Amino acid sequence: MRRSAFNLLELTERLGNLIRAEMRRLGAAYKLHPVHLQALSYLRQANRYSNTPQAISEYLGLTKGTVSQSLLLLYRKGLVTRYVDQQDKRVVRLKLSAAGRRLMKEAQLAPVWQSAAANISPARTRTTVLVLQETLRNLQAIHQERTFGVCNTCRHLQRESARIYHCGLTGDRLSVPETRQICRLHVPHA
Repeated sequence: MRRSAFNLLELTERLGNLIRAEMRRLGAAYKLHPVHLQALSYLRQANRYSNTPQAISEYLGLTKGTVSQSLLLLYRKGLVTRYVDQQDKRVVRLKLSAAGRRLMKEAQLAPVWQSAAANISPARTRTTVLVLQETLRNLQAIHQERTFGVCNTCRHLQRESARIYHCGLTGDRLSVPETRQICRLHVPHA
């Protein structure tokens, strides 16, 4: 492995460890583990095609059992609600409850992250984001995983007018806010 690639791995791993430590600290006040906060964070960002237990398992790279137990705890705490999909009655969909949305506003990593990155120039931040995105896409391709990208970066997104969008894959109309959400059907532009 090239030394620079190894350095990228070490730094990413260290950042991940520090982020999980911060999540443990934030979650402790609510008697939640990092996996619970990750599931809530995912649901806060997920669109209507991506708010299932299966999608959470895929996105977080966890077993169905781990996710199932985590969702059960979040449901019992009143942080998520479940509902049956109107098109396919076999599919259970999830969304944050009002309490879940409040918790996600209170337990945020953003302030700590913003402080840590405050003195990094915008140009260096953009470059870093591009490098990490490319690395993520490469890893996802190697493992043949879904990209879970934001809808407005998907090749299926079709713009009809300034505020009217459609998903070229499903044919569904999308609201502007939906185009900024994570989608498990995402296919990046070539």
